[in-house]
Amino acid sequence: MEGGLAGAVALTLLHETIKRITPNAPRMDLLGMNAITKGLRYINAKTPNERELYRWTMAGDLLSNALYYSVAGATTKSHPLVRGGLLGLAAGAGAILLPKPMGLPTAHSSRTTKTSLMTIGLYLAGGLVAAAVMSAIEKRQKKQKQEWQERLLTSGQA
Repeated sequence: MEGGLAGAVALTLLHETIKRITPNAPRMDLLGMNAITKGLRYINAKTPNERELYRWTMAGDLLSNALYYSVAGATTKSHPLVRGGLLGLAAGAGAILLPKPMGLPTAHSSRTTKTSLMTIGLYLAGGLVAAAVMSAIEKRQKKQKQEWQERLLTSGQA
């Protein structure tokens, strides 16, 4: 789960930075806010103010992306960067292709070709960060296990 959270945090930090400096940046925050508002209206629930809605969106994005990216290390341990990259590409493609059938604005993720490419790139980066962190954790755990076994063998011979 740590790797998934790292990927989600990386995605969110990159997105928040890029949207402040690039005019055609994806606005996944606005897409998320639209989705939450639509869902709340569907169940006749009160929509919170914009600031609170933004907080809900960020919390939901971090949680859902962390869970999604954690899949990169959930199965076999071989080729985690490939798996993380593929998960990122799939998430980016979904962010571009799914808003229209869901009745959400498409401009937030695919206003221009540049916006679409940045959307895919952001999610790809998140997947790669998640996989890299998972790989690093796995290597550290293997090293610690090996050191522990060596200590056991050494103390058993004394």
